Amino acid sequence: MPGSKSNARRAAVPLPAAEAAFADETGATLRRALWLDALDQQLRPLLPPGLVPHCRLANVSGGQLVFVTDSPVWRARLRLAEAELLDAARSVGLNPTAVIIKTTTGPLHPRPSAGATAPPVSATARKAVDDALASLREPDPSGSLEPGTPAPASRTGRAT
Repeated sequence: MPGSKSNARRAAVPLPAAEAAFADETGATLRRALWLDALDQQLRPLLPPGLVPHCRLANVSGGQLVFVTDSPVWRARLRLAEAELLDAARSVGLNPTAVIIKTTTGPLHPRPSAGATAPPVSATARKAVDDALASLREPDPSGSLEPGTPAPASRTGRAT
């Protein structure tokens, strides 16, 4: 029948991960985060040089730029550079009217944890691993245990 609906479902084609992440409700949040990060990257070169490692653009809300700093000292320095911040934002196409500066309780760029690096290996552990590897090696066809070691003497006392 031409007007009837088919019960057959269309084969679902899996979406690539990036498309799937942008497809649902979280896509708008993800797009905004990427936009803010790109905007932060545009503004960084326009900031006073000493401030760059200590502040980050956190949000753009209405006519307000929201920056986050890692200490009250850098918050005060950023406050002194407010006019430069507004000019920098205007140069990239925004029309801000105010700058809001907040201070974080943690670092802006967290350092890798101390446990992430492997502890140094002791000489005893290194020797144990070398001994274990040596026991797994195939013996040399000449009968020597290691390359460069002379072959064991025969019963007559002469090397073969």
